[in-house]
Amino acid sequence: MTPPRPLGKAARAARSRNKDGVTFDPALDDGALATVRDALARGRWTEARRLLAETGDDWDRRGHRLVVLAEGPSSLAWAREWQLAEPDSPDAAALLACATVFRAVSGKDSPETARAACLVAARMAPTDPSPWLAVLILARCTGTDDERVRAFDQVRARHRDHHHAHHLMAACLAEHQEGDRDDPLHEVYDFASWAAEQAPADSPLAVLPVVAHAERYRVLARSGLESGDPARSRHWTSRRARQVMKAAFDWWLEWDIDENDEHTDASAGSAHPRRKVDLNYLAHAKLHEGRLAEAAALLTRIGPHATPAPWSYPDQDAGRAFQDARRAALGSA
Repeated sequence: MTPPRPLGKAARAARSRNKDGVTFDPALDDGALATVRDALARGRWTEARRLLAETGDDWDRRGHRLVVLAEGPSSLAWAREWQLAEPDSPDAAALLACATVFRAVSGKDSPETARAACLVAARMAPTDPSPWLAVLILARCTGTDDERVRAFDQVRARHRDHHHAHHLMAACLAEHQEGDRDDPLHEVYDFASWAAEQAPADSPLAVLPVVAHAERYRVLARSGLESGDPARSRHWTSRRARQVMKAAFDWWLEWDIDENDEHTDASAGSAHPRRKVDLNYLAHAKLHEGRLAEAAALLTRIGPHATPAPWSYPDQDAGRAFQDARRAALGSA
């Protein structure tokens, strides 16, 4: 077993607008994905087939796109139609598996049915970590610790730096609580540090220690061991917190890629499909650390691509919290 990052339940596939006007779109800044998701909702599954074929073995991008496509309320029906038309398609099987998982997570199907669909998809594409990502999402909500670790190991065996899988495991591990306070040697901190250290220099897993810190705050605050108002919690100002936040912010300064910036070096490579998730965690941490200038830089790069986590932690209105952060750091909503 490898050493032991929603992440809770994945966000809703359809765009949702908070009452304060913040739009949480799980497609993030993937315009092609948003377009294809809307087409799939109207039954045009051939566009999903084309998008997934174009994605190829970019495993992080494939996982991100499958998850977003699968969460739509009608995705399961259209995935079944696609599979009936092309029963040998691994892409159709993967989409069907992911959609069945989200049905099971919402209580509309059984975990056994969902897991069976994932195993079918995994057999059709043995090198693809995406069916095992779906198993991990399922285990995150309905499984045991051992089932989560086994699913994570299967993902990592196929793509050792899988972003979403590491986030899910951090969220799972953070929920292990012993005693009446935080443990600076808690396993989620070790896991995040290990993942960041073993990843390539340009990997966004460098931000995972910040994610782990936020996930621990969620657990501690819901247990009454930290203030439910993150602005009043000392969780963000400890020596350890400052160290991991500085390291992550320094990594962002060196490695962040903005594909819309005309000054970006074309040889720098493609930006990570889930980078906006990391930026939301880092902006949230910097805000509550009191580093408003750094939070402002991150919020500017985030733009409209807010994510419910961690702004909702522990039980906040995510839209209002994000708007408050923008006002505090940027002086505007």
